[in-house]
Amino acid sequence: MTAKVDTTKKIRIGAFLAVMGPGIIAGLSDDDPAGITTYSQLGAQFAYRMLWTLVISTFALILFQDLGARIGVVTRQGLIGLVRQKYGARAGLLAVISLVLANLGTMTAEFAGIATAGQLFGFSKYLTVPIAAVLVSFLVLRSSFARVEKVFFALSAVFFAYVIAGFMSHPHWGTALHGMVTPSMPLTHDAVYIATATLGTTLAPWGLAFIQSYAVDKRLTRDDLKLLRVDVWTGSLLTGVIGFFVIVTCAATLNAHGTTNITDAAQAAAALKPLAGTLAKDLFAVGLIGAALLAASILPLSTAYSITDLMGRPSGVDDKLEEAPLFYATFGILTVVAAVLILIPGAPLITILIITQILNAVLLLPLLLYMYGISKDKRLMGEFAASRNMRGIYLAIITIVGVCVSAMLWFTFF
Repeated sequence: MTAKVDTTKKIRIGAFLAVMGPGIIAGLSDDDPAGITTYSQLGAQFAYRMLWTLVISTFALILFQDLGARIGVVTRQGLIGLVRQKYGARAGLLAVISLVLANLGTMTAEFAGIATAGQLFGFSKYLTVPIAAVLVSFLVLRSSFARVEKVFFALSAVFFAYVIAGFMSHPHWGTALHGMVTPSMPLTHDAVYIATATLGTTLAPWGLAFIQSYAVDKRLTRDDLKLLRVDVWTGSLLTGVIGFFVIVTCAATLNAHGTTNITDAAQAAAALKPLAGTLAKDLFAVGLIGAALLAASILPLSTAYSITDLMGRPSGVDDKLEEAPLFYATFGILTVVAAVLILIPGAPLITILIITQILNAVLLLPLLLYMYGISKDKRLMGEFAASRNMRGIYLAIITIVGVCVSAMLWFTFF
């Protein structure tokens, strides 16, 4: 009897390991340098007070990444392809143009994270950025799907450096818990902007497009949906956990010592050294490099999936170059352009990052509405169409996103 139970457990574990990937990889890739910078700013400026925004963002991430993965498995199509099919070619084209522009800016931020983190260890960006671009390109363009996925999992492990750094900073756990469950924020430009940025960087448009296409590329079936949901929830919750430790690290060190103006995650890492020690600084920087490499691999993949979805062309990491030329060309071009932008002396990186955040926020709202429309379409989703209660929850989240985006645009332009 015991042997039979053990065999059953092994089968279940094996089945989960076979399905595991889209949720964990897509979720943790949201903790990219732009995300780490946002969380660092939140902790440095507002300490533990606005941790509740991360809770809401993580909840939204769980629901919409779960929805995206389900849509991908049921329809066997990527998000942009479905937008074109359901809403027309013009909607699909506008969505993919916005996504490409936003992804290019975000990809630039990934290489900026690699450059600045490398400088903390004494390496020039003219060395680290080209090496990172070559590594990322070689990984995806010359490897099989299974090998690429294993590397993604290996890169994801570096995020636990933030957990260690968080404990080393000795935060006020009670105050942090209070900040998670008690909504409070000043009605200022900085507070509204950081709240919207937290939502936008956690629930990133490129992540939503990626998880759907990745589930299709992994060839998951409807029989895998239950295990896939576990994978998605695990990845999304880990995303929130990593964000939490970044925030409390900066709250307990930077904010507590009066350092509230952080422009990037590398600056936060450098500022940790005199407050929490060299090891905490190094862990923060190592986490930043790993986060940047993971996101720099996935962002061009998300873009390549989206463009080939729109054009109806082959797209798959296991496809050969001659079988999917548009897919691989898109990946390579985005990687090269983003790397070159970082290496241009005097490039307006801050302007690029600000414009990217605005583009991401503006793009997020229509993408969520498109996903909502697809979720209730029984012609596309069949028995897996969203229930009335779930549609209500989706609409509530979309409303929150709409209010945040409107407030951010108001404070930005008026």
